Parts: sequence; C-alpha cells; structure tokens
Amino acid sequence: MRLTKQTNYAIRIMMYCAANKGSLSQIPEIARAYGLSELFLFKILKPLTKNGLVESVRGRNGGIRLARDADQIRLSEVVRVTEDNFEMAECFSEDGANCPLVDACELNSALREALGAFFAVLDKYTIEDLAVNRHGIDRLLGIDELKQAAAS
Repeated sequence: MRLTKQTNYAIRIMMYCAANKGSLSQIPEIARAYGLSELFLFKILKPLTKNGLVESVRGRNGGIRLARDADQIRLSEVVRVTEDNFEMAECFSEDGANCPLVDACELNSALREALGAFFAVLDKYTIEDLAVNRHGIDRLLGIDELKQAAAS
C-alpha cells in the first residue's frame, strides 16, 4: 500500500503546527519549509479542517493550528481523512462480485486483516510522537528562525 502525496503532506502540515505550538502557523511559511505551493497546501487543508483536525484563523494575523493537542491526534485519523479508499483488491469494492471466488476466497479476509494491522500500528502514534518529541525539528523547518525574528 502506498499513501498519497496528500496524506504525506497533511501529516507534515500537522507536524509543522505541532512543532510551532503556541503560535499560528502561516501557509507561506509551511510551503517554504517543505518546498510546496501554497495552493497545494490549501487543497490539503480542506479535509483536515472539515474533520476537526486543524483550525483556520482568518484575518491579517491569521493562520492555522491543530484543533486538538498533538498528543490527542492519532496518525490513523489523518490517514483515514486524507485517503480516498482502502480497496487493496477488487474484492474490497462493493461491485467486487466480479470474481467468482469472492464468497469462498480467503484473499479478501487476509487483506482485511492486513489493513486492520496497518491501522492498529498507526493508532499507536500521535502527531506529537512525530514532531514535538523530536530534537531539532523546529530548526529543520525554520520555525526557530521565525520565532527569533518575531522576538527581535
């Protein structure tokens, strides 16, 4: 299974916000940190805000922040919100009855078990695990420089 770019960058956006705790994160700053277009980030933000993972604050000094504490947002939540489907094989789909073995085959069962194990592992990790507890992530993303410049 391969996660989409949308999911990858959604997790990175949330890691940025977690590392920038206490401040609103600006889309241009996040885009610059990851070398992405602002338009792409806005597209990714839609499902995150819609599903209550990220809050958007409007206005001149607006920005985004995590809607809950980073230790309360499971990695599995982000993946479920940003991925379109988890059909690992044709038999996962509703019209998967195309296969004459669909009712007798154990492939579907094995793949469902594998998908369950995938999400069980993701459930163990939070955004805080990925960002906040990592040394130097704020330096690598340029957050510390922004905070120093704002303090000057």
